[in-house]
Parts: sequence; structure tokens; C-alpha cells
Amino acid sequence: MHLDLTPAQLDIKTRAAQFAAEHVRPVAAQRDNTDLFPSDELKQLADMGFMGVNVSSQFGGLEAGVVAYSTAITEVGAADASVGVTMSVNNMVCEVLEQFGTEHQKKTFIPRITQGEYGGGSFCLSEPGSGSDAAGMLTRADFQDDHWIIHGTKSWITTGAHAGVFLVWAKAFHPDHEDGPITAFVVDPATPGISVGKAEEKMGQHGSNTVTLNFDHVKVPADSVLGHIGKGFRIAMMALDGGRIGVASLAVGIAREAIQQAATIINTTPALSQDATVVSKIGELYQELQAAQQMVFHAATLKEKKVARFTREASMAKVFATETASTITEELVALLGPMGVLKDTSLERLVRDARVTRIYEGTSEIQRVVIARDLLKELA
Repeated sequence: MHLDLTPAQLDIKTRAAQFAAEHVRPVAAQRDNTDLFPSDELKQLADMGFMGVNVSSQFGGLEAGVVAYSTAITEVGAADASVGVTMSVNNMVCEVLEQFGTEHQKKTFIPRITQGEYGGGSFCLSEPGSGSDAAGMLTRADFQDDHWIIHGTKSWITTGAHAGVFLVWAKAFHPDHEDGPITAFVVDPATPGISVGKAEEKMGQHGSNTVTLNFDHVKVPADSVLGHIGKGFRIAMMALDGGRIGVASLAVGIAREAIQQAATIINTTPALSQDATVVSKIGELYQELQAAQQMVFHAATLKEKKVARFTREASMAKVFATETASTITEELVALLGPMGVLKDTSLERLVRDARVTRIYEGTSEIQRVVIARDLLKELA
């Protein structure tokens, strides 16, 4: 599909691009080399309303919609995927809280993320032994008297060391729910019993904080449940549908940046600019980028219109855009040879940053299963 951005959407895109050019891109290499968490940049993005692009204005959001959110993630992610993914998760946490939280939960936590008081929010679903298989989680929450006791470990948690709120998934054992259905909880990171592991040393996206969280008999109030007991799996899957649009948008930004970087090198290197094979390859890769962009816009439009289920389209956009970003970055490095891996270009960083997009918010392999199951159900 072709999508012409509305004036409001174009304004979001333009402002995100300008901010990224002035404040994000100039520090991207330094963040990559030092693992520096982008606290200042995230606060500035919050001041612009970009931590709640699709969130109600009463909670500090822009109410600009999903397409506008997608364009903002693409622009920021093109400048530095570390900042883009952190922004994406923060937006996702705010949207989940707004959709499923109590009024108290919404008013307490969403404005503190959207206004930059918190470094962000964390989505605590994955565990050491249950990344793709969320139903296999071991973290449990036991109801005792008038509170819950949470015990378990969560892994690969984005912004975990800086978040002001955790959304934690656990099997809830309650007198009325003795089978331990998966339930989501809103948890204050300052609660006793929570410990944060050391930051993971990753292949790419070094400025994005990724840690393990340990919950050792953490006592939280009875009203910490997000939504209802036993609805946690449904909440997680709905949140991930939207999260996949964010990651796909990020991947489009990475791929676009790689093509722009390569084009600069080619245009200033006569031996490359006069090589038909090189020029043809750039055209081929740009074509793939445009296809990915259209798939992302299509999924974002479906979510924004709220008239149809968009799970399949979000998964299709996610797997295609992230695989395309990896292909584009890797092929450009191969195409440019030694010039593609020099530290004074961002291409080698973009290769590393693109790789993880195929993993988080559901691996490419899992996305293909989601797509196939949905298709087979429709055709049955």
C-alpha cells in the first residue's frame, strides 16, 4: 500500500528527524564505544512528547497515532538504534498501562515516563529458560493475606537498570486461581527484594541497557495486578503485536541509514560510482527497503484504525523489515569491502545493530509460525 503522511504525521517525522540529526547521531559512535545510556536524549525526547506518541494527552502523550509513532521510531533509530529501541519500549509500556491499567496505575506511572521523570519502563516477560515460550515461565506470584509475593528471574530486560516501573509477568497462585494462570503485575523497581544484574555485553545497540532482574520474595500490594488475574498472556501478546511494529520501524531506520552511508561512500569514490554492479546492487537493496517500509505502514495503519486484528500484519512487517535490515547492512559491507568496515563510517555498527532486531519482540522463526498459524486458521 502507498501511504501519504498527513500534515500532523509529517510534523512528527520532521521533528524526530531534526532532533536525531542534532542530538542523537553525533553521539552514536561514542555510545557504541562506551555503552553510555542516553539519559539526556531520552529526557529531551520526553519533553517533545515522544515517549507517548500514541498515548492520550491526559497522561502526557501526543495522541498522534501509530503511523506517526512508526515514523518517529524510524527517524530516531536511523541515527542510533540504541536510542530508538529504548524509546520504542517506553512507548509500549505506556500504551499497555493505558489500555489495561487501573486509573491509579495510569495516573501514577504513565506521566512519569512521558514527561521524562523516569528513565523509562521495562517489559519483564522473558526468562532464562522461556524466551520465545512465554507460557513456560517459572516466575510465580503467591497471594498472601492482602499482598502478592513475587519470586523469579527475568532476562534480557531493556532499560532494566534505569526504569521507574516494571511490568512483570508471573504465574499467579490465588485461592480463586490455584492453577497459577499467567498474570501481569505493575511493580515499583525500588521494592525490596529486587536486584539488577550487570549490564549485558552485547554485539550491538550498546547504548541500550539490557539486564537480568531477580525477584527474591518481592512483596507488592494486592492491587498491583495489571488487568485481571489470568489475563497476562493475552495482555503480553497484544502488547507484542504493537511492539513488533516499533521494532520493524526501527529496522527500517537502520537499513535506510546504511544505504545513505553507502551512497555517500560510492558518490565520493569514482571506482565505485562507475561500477555498474555496485550501482545495481544499491538499487536492488533500496527496492527491498521500500517494500519493508510499506509493510510497516500497513501494519501501523491497521492498528491505528482499530477496525481489524493486525497480528499477522505486525509479524509480517517485523520479520520482513528486520531480515531486510540485516541483509542490507551485511551486503553493503561486502559490497564496499574495506571501506565498509572502517570505524569512521557507521556501517559496521549498523550491521551489529541490525542483527538483534531479528531476535527481540519475537524471533524471525517465531514470527513465521505466527503468520502461518493465522493464515491456516483463516483458510481452514
